[in-house]
Amino acid sequence: MEETKNVVLCAASAYEEKYYLNPGFKALPENIKKELQILCVLYTHKVGGILLLEFDEGGSLIFRTEAKENDFAYDEVGSVLEIKSIQREKRELLEELEMFYKVVFLGESYEDA
Repeated sequence: MEETKNVVLCAASAYEEKYYLNPGFKALPENIKKELQILCVLYTHKVGGILLLEFDEGGSLIFRTEAKENDFAYDEVGSVLEIKSIQREKRELLEELEMFYKVVFLGESYEDA
C-alpha cells in the first residue's frame, strides 16, 4: 500500500522556539501568514510540543501535534482543547485556507472547492 504524503502549511516548535511556513505558500497574503504564525506560536507557548498544520490529499486542513517522549510539561488534554478552540474561533480562516489549497494546488474550480 502506497503511503500518501500530507503537505505541511506551517509548523511551530516549543523546543526550538521556531516557526516554519512552507515556501510553497508564499503567495498567501501577509496578514494571513502573520495570523498563522501567531496561531502556531501561541499554541506551542500554551501547550508545548510541536504543532503542524497540514493539508491531506483531499485538501482538508489537519492539526497534528507531537511531543518528546519525556516531555512532562506537554499538556495532552490542553492540546485537544486548544485545537478545538482554534478550529471554532478561526473557522473562517481555516475554511479559506482549505479553499486556497484546493484551487491553487489541487486545481479545483472555485465552485468545486
